[in-house]
Amino acid sequence: MEIGTKTTVKLNDAGSSKAYLFPFILIVSLFFLWGMAHNLNGILIPHLKKACQLNNSQSALVDTSVFLAYFIMALPAGYALRKWGYKRSIMLGLVTFAVGAFLFIPAADQRMYELFLLALFIIGCGLALLETAANPYAAVLGKPEAATHRLNLAASFNGLAAMVAPIIGTAFILSGTSYSEAELAAMTDASRLAYLLQEASSVKIPYLTLGLILLSVALLFAFVKLPEIQGEKAVGQAEQKPGLFAVLRHKHLTFAVLAQFFYVGAQVCVTSFFIRMAQQGAGVDEKTAGYFLGLYGLLFMGGRFVGTFLLRYITVQRLLAIYALCCAVLAIVAILGTGMLILYALGGLGFFMSIMFPTIFSLGIAGLGNETKQASSWLIMAIVGGAVFPFLTGSMIDAAQDNTQIGYSIPLLCYLVILWFALKGYKPTKTAHDR
Repeated sequence: MEIGTKTTVKLNDAGSSKAYLFPFILIVSLFFLWGMAHNLNGILIPHLKKACQLNNSQSALVDTSVFLAYFIMALPAGYALRKWGYKRSIMLGLVTFAVGAFLFIPAADQRMYELFLLALFIIGCGLALLETAANPYAAVLGKPEAATHRLNLAASFNGLAAMVAPIIGTAFILSGTSYSEAELAAMTDASRLAYLLQEASSVKIPYLTLGLILLSVALLFAFVKLPEIQGEKAVGQAEQKPGLFAVLRHKHLTFAVLAQFFYVGAQVCVTSFFIRMAQQGAGVDEKTAGYFLGLYGLLFMGGRFVGTFLLRYITVQRLLAIYALCCAVLAIVAILGTGMLILYALGGLGFFMSIMFPTIFSLGIAGLGNETKQASSWLIMAIVGGAVFPFLTGSMIDAAQDNTQIGYSIPLLCYLVILWFALKGYKPTKTAHDR
């Protein structure tokens, strides 16, 4: 079989449904893999905070590195997608992702936080390539009216990773051993350095394994034919291909980009500071908090499956509004609550945030036809919210003398923006260009 062979399939070809099945399974695997990368960050942040002796805002640079890469790479990724197509873009993303994972080994050996951040930035570049290609591919790989259902189904496996990654990270990365600043100061220099190096080194095997898996999947894509979808034009859409910025004339896309920016910021804030929140608010130890983060991931996955089922009976925007309202209420509970009530609220956030990314994405690209790839670039670029809001949250926590609960005011604001989008901002409007 020739590598790089492309099969073009039209969306309305009724006989092509079987041709979509195996490609869709492969795309679903990508949702799981980038979910692993994102959800390991919730383990990495408290772990590297300890191993590299950081404050909250410094540890949040883990997220900044990954999601800043999304912002920088989103437009080049969209260009690569238009020039090379889905298959080659996906393969490039997988290889880039693997290179970043392998860089964790020298970063751990040197206990160099800057090298960890570089590795995470490269991982983020790979993820931007993957998501720019895979999200619209999953949306158009079948009947147009089922696009939201396909995206939520594929994203459910991203939710599976939200459960699996914290469990693996807790088992293989978190040691469960922590020392106060006074206890570390009382150690000899040799003992303290040995402890910190041992903590840093625990990331090597998980990320080496992840890198090898990524290369294996890239090789699989190289030898498998994928249909290169030829999309329909939106009703009344002109023949010329508008520029990347011109696509923002669609107000519902612009508002979707804004909503996605706030959603990703909220989700990353919750997962990044989950372990600190569980330790401070509920009084559990590091390992227990890590396994609760896995339970949060289970609820996130469950929310995706439930959301996919509910979409049969309720409109996309109404379900998004209900979930956003529930998240806002639970964020208030997390801020004001005490003890295990905080953990219950965090678990509820996982459930109700679950459908937001694919739902906002599908509402944003609705009716855009051959402008879908340009729109996808903007929606992926909006993931930079994950670089901005966790740093702001970490800075707020540091300013509040390490009070993690007050930092959850930022996710609360994000949920209110998403609620507005679900009620008003999602509505498509015809522009003069489209009439």
